[in-house]
Amino acid sequence: MSITRRELCYLLPALLRAAALPALAAPDDSLPSATFAFDKMPVDAAEGAEFRQIMKGKLATGESVEVHESTLPPNGSPHAAHHHAHSEMWLVREGTVQLTINGTSHVIGPGGLGFVHSNDEHGIKNVGSIPATYFVVAIGPGANSPQ
Repeated sequence: MSITRRELCYLLPALLRAAALPALAAPDDSLPSATFAFDKMPVDAAEGAEFRQIMKGKLATGESVEVHESTLPPNGSPHAAHHHAHSEMWLVREGTVQLTINGTSHVIGPGGLGFVHSNDEHGIKNVGSIPATYFVVAIGPGANSPQ
């Protein structure tokens, strides 16, 4: 039995749907909808800084995501400048931080947000006289890996 090109064109949409069915039936290991109570989050401390892990996993669309809150003492920094494949953003809740992106420094206060594109070198430091608290949202490859 032979199939004409016209018949193949008619069958193509059905074949593509059938090929996608196993992928659609795969178990969903993405993060479920949830709420996160601040008072239930464990606090890790190191060198005067505090960290609260909020959420870590994979979105339904496939991207890795990680969210945490950090509090740095005056003149504190969580680590040296670095870069990685995932993008990151910082939302400052209180205090004043300096976010350095590819060698250029930016000062951000309460309510301000900083964003760093994948693979851009970046570092953050508390440049204020009080503790600085900010939320970090990381999205992309490796964002939910152990740090």
